[in-house]
Amino acid sequence: MNKVVVLCCALALGGCMSTDPYTGEQKTSNTAKGAGIGAVTGALVGMAVSSKSDREKGALIGAASGAAIGGGVGFRMDKQEAALRAKLEGTGVRVIREGDNIRLIMPGNLTFEVDNYNVRSEFYGTLESVAIVLKEFTNTNIRIGGHTDSTGNDSYNQTLSERRANSVGQFLIAQGVMAGRLSTSGYGERYPIASNDNAAGRQANRRVELELVSF
Repeated sequence: MNKVVVLCCALALGGCMSTDPYTGEQKTSNTAKGAGIGAVTGALVGMAVSSKSDREKGALIGAASGAAIGGGVGFRMDKQEAALRAKLEGTGVRVIREGDNIRLIMPGNLTFEVDNYNVRSEFYGTLESVAIVLKEFTNTNIRIGGHTDSTGNDSYNQTLSERRANSVGQFLIAQGVMAGRLSTSGYGERYPIASNDNAAGRQANRRVELELVSF
């Protein structure tokens, strides 16, 4: 088992640092994280399916296979994150990495006119840039969620959030993103990211989010 421990540690730590393309700061590579997690999971599976005498061999094989799968997902998402950050720098769209998933937060004041669900023409170029990256990296599903502030009644906010999410989804489809990869939902005012007690907070809460989920 010592060999297994050494292999997992090497996969988790080897090449573990990368540079954040926005901040220039060093951070742990998600490729390395994925490889390490995959190695541990693969080792456990390998041990479980092997006979008592072959458990170490099974663990080593499982660790190597798991690392390849886990590292591959992390590597793809690292590349997609870097491409999105490069395309969206200066647009006002936030790119947030969450494990092997990526979240894009699109402020409502940039994306739509007040009380309107048609994408603003000034935002077309930004969404076109997003579509270019989504078409390049096809190993993700895209969940699109619309959000509002607490102004107005619940029913109106719910409908508006659904229409805005659908509008972004239809725009991406028109740019060539496969419809089968997309799902849209409206959440109304249920998930604020700031206080609705002031104008700045309400503006932050009016948004559309794209969650890119690896598979």
